[in-house]
Amino acid sequence: MPVLAPRTARTDRTTRETEIALELDLDGTGDADVQTGIGFLDHLLTALALHARFDLRLTCRGDLDVDDHHTAEDCALAFGAAIDAALGDRSGIARFGCAHAPLDEALARAVIDCSGRPFARVVLGLTRERLGALSCENVGHVIASLATAARLTVHVDVLTGDNDHHRAEAAFKALALAMRAAVMRDGSAGVPSTKGVLA
Repeated sequence: MPVLAPRTARTDRTTRETEIALELDLDGTGDADVQTGIGFLDHLLTALALHARFDLRLTCRGDLDVDDHHTAEDCALAFGAAIDAALGDRSGIARFGCAHAPLDEALARAVIDCSGRPFARVVLGLTRERLGALSCENVGHVIASLATAARLTVHVDVLTGDNDHHRAEAAFKALALAMRAAVMRDGSAGVPSTKGVLA
């Protein structure tokens, strides 16, 4: 049996707004250590890594004295860039993934295509202004920013639910399960596209 190359990546991103260090292993066990300075963002990204079975180390020093936007967006962009780098030419993967995830009364659905074409449609139906220190408008923005940097087509919607914490977390868990399926090595040798490339 051939030895498969590791699918790992490191992203260092430094701007005037954030300083991020990130290490990713797509073939991990879900071991995550996320420290962004925003507790609920840590919670969501940790859930994503755990249920996708990614090993993730992420630290961010951001301008939280301004607000949470730059930190949330840049962490998602760094995470997405690492996914893109770790996938390489995307040969030998399942490419598509879809999943539902419940959290008590909330039910979310996620569908992913590792198409190389970034697109995100995210409908979460959140009504609160914030979840902890994370603005609810940034919950969907994190998913969209990750999809852009990872060059994924992503559709995420929450089908039902009364509690915004549950709705947001269910969305990230569904995203994780769909991503786990999409990036899974399926034993094929080629790029799963009639074009011959996923770019």
